[in-house]
Amino acid sequence: MTHESTAVGLASAYSNATTASGDWWRDAVIYQVYVRSFADSDGDGIGDLRGVRSRLPHLARLGVDAVWLTPFYVSPQADGGYDVADYRAVDPLFGDLADADELVRAAHGLGLRIIVDVVPNHTSEQHPWFRAALAGEPGARERYLFRPGRGADGGLPPNDWESVFGGPAWTRVADGEWYLHLFAPEQPDLDWTHPEVRTEFDSVLRFWLDLGVDGFRVDVAHGMVKADGLPDIGRGAQATLIGTEPLPFFDQDGVHEIHRSWRRLLDSYEGQRIGVAEAWAPSSERLALYVRPDELHQAFNFRFLNCPWDAPAMRTVIDESLAATTSVGAPTTWVLSNHDVVRHVTRYGGGAQGLSRARAAAMLMLALPGSAYLYQGEELGLPEVTALPPESRQDPAFRRVRRPQLPVPVPASPNPVPDPRPAPEATGRARPEAEAEAGAGAGLAPGTQAAPQAPQSPRPEAGTGAGPQARAGCRAKPGYGAGAVPDPQTAPEADGRARPEAATAGRPQATLHITPPAADLTRPEAEAGAGPQARAGCRAEPGYGAGAVPDPQTAPEADGQDGLRDGCRVPVPWAGAEPPYGFGPAGSWLPQPPEWAGLSVAAQTGDPHSTLELYRAALELRRALPGLGAPEAGGPADPRGMRWLPAPDGVLLFTRPGFACTLNTRPDPVELPAPGRPVLSSAPVETDGRTVRLPPDSCTWWTP
Repeated sequence: MTHESTAVGLASAYSNATTASGDWWRDAVIYQVYVRSFADSDGDGIGDLRGVRSRLPHLARLGVDAVWLTPFYVSPQADGGYDVADYRAVDPLFGDLADADELVRAAHGLGLRIIVDVVPNHTSEQHPWFRAALAGEPGARERYLFRPGRGADGGLPPNDWESVFGGPAWTRVADGEWYLHLFAPEQPDLDWTHPEVRTEFDSVLRFWLDLGVDGFRVDVAHGMVKADGLPDIGRGAQATLIGTEPLPFFDQDGVHEIHRSWRRLLDSYEGQRIGVAEAWAPSSERLALYVRPDELHQAFNFRFLNCPWDAPAMRTVIDESLAATTSVGAPTTWVLSNHDVVRHVTRYGGGAQGLSRARAAAMLMLALPGSAYLYQGEELGLPEVTALPPESRQDPAFRRVRRPQLPVPVPASPNPVPDPRPAPEATGRARPEAEAEAGAGAGLAPGTQAAPQAPQSPRPEAGTGAGPQARAGCRAKPGYGAGAVPDPQTAPEADGRARPEAATAGRPQATLHITPPAADLTRPEAEAGAGPQARAGCRAEPGYGAGAVPDPQTAPEADGQDGLRDGCRVPVPWAGAEPPYGFGPAGSWLPQPPEWAGLSVAAQTGDPHSTLELYRAALELRRALPGLGAPEAGGPADPRGMRWLPAPDGVLLFTRPGFACTLNTRPDPVELPAPGRPVLSSAPVETDGRTVRLPPDSCTWWTP
């Protein structure tokens, strides 16, 4: 007989509602929403919180347990919102605090938890603290990492550190000092040895916990503490070392004291609020330190994401990951794609082969002990969009420019820049506990909390009717007067980079048959030396030589990310025969390929062979099967219940209580004794009950 690839309408004793008891996060499936690309409610071409709320039923039907939202805070959008100017306000691009409050309540009503991003390593250059630092307010620079330069006139950066986005990690201001930014120059790093920084972020976390969020994904959780003395590294292409070698600006032991303090804060709230580390560490053992019992609850397993399509390599990563997290009593957190890496359909080779491997890899991930994260659109089998027009790109690394010296702005008045924690009456934003009192007079149901409109973002064009492209980041930044800083989103490519046209020349249109990029996961050797940017398309550059300090005006730009992350951020197709495929009433901030009509949610719903129905069936079975499911179904995920069985070369076979999983990574079918009755497969499986013929690049789930 041939077992079809999916099973629709599987019976399950468990609902989509997550349990009120037990450690829900230990085996939760959490869905990442990149807010600006998920759903647009107002027709400006940019996704927003109301759009997310309108699509929550899709996520509930999919069967996930929680939703992680990327930053929606007030921001100049130099790096997709990861440059935060106000941590307690919603950027008008995405709505207001009332929309955030309503989204949390709507999600909870569907049995979904909400996790939001917190960005503690750096702020926006438009944050009041940094504006105060540039304005010369006494003590303001101590919150950041300002240092004198090297050389006779201080004209060289304080050390040889490089930005993850390429180029030096230092920018000089007009009075001669330099400030550190491990990412874009618009993202100055905070100094976490300053007590005000710690106090401020405790307050920020409490603000959103009081609003009802269920936890935080901690951006750059490995980066807040730098090695004493900020020592040189002595080589270039430092972005390629992240996650493979010790670095003085990442994964320092001091970050763990911060996470321990946050765990105490999270534990002080009811409802099991969690912390999730985005942490790159040189080994599984170092990563496991972030999820010790008194630290964060989860840490993304990027080694699994980076693993090539190779059975022995996958088994090694799985074994080492489970061993490391089990040693500290934590679950492993699996992930295949996110908003910073090439989508795994394309990473695994693209075209029909890449899609087959991506479907199989997803089933493998969902069968493993622990928690899993899904990136929006992966349930549709979306490929990377590799042919975006240069003018639509927003990734700050794409048009990294050499900024001139930052002039020190003259304050508008002799008064100090105000604290970024204004009193509610100063901004019109009530704290959540005060909002309930206002609800009755605002036409809301009893008990509903209404959050007033957030203050307008400090951008001159806000509300001026700028089109989607302008609002998406191609904007004039607030000027500093004479010598205004150019916007890297709109500045011409006169900085020595290759022309944007050359970056995409000759690339095929994005379809299910994309030619894989040079760096993919289809070859075992691709894993060697792979840092976080290796899978995002970055290029390694020659080093500067031992102890050499790169010239900030001539150092190569391509020593970090290559700026092509927009390809995984193209808005989700929901329905229809042409763009924007139901994304919103008008266009989309990044263009969607015409071939995506057949990949929309509507097109795939009800098709038993579609990727969407495969994910739905897998998540339903994950809840129903005692060896896989939620706490009621079989207890917290426990790797001790997983056992590898002998299998042919290129095949993985493991069992868990009442369950077996086979993965065939070979390009040809493989026959072996049937480990049970097939209940779900990523491709049709031929079996007579005694033997099975596994299709190439496929995964199958079995029960006795």
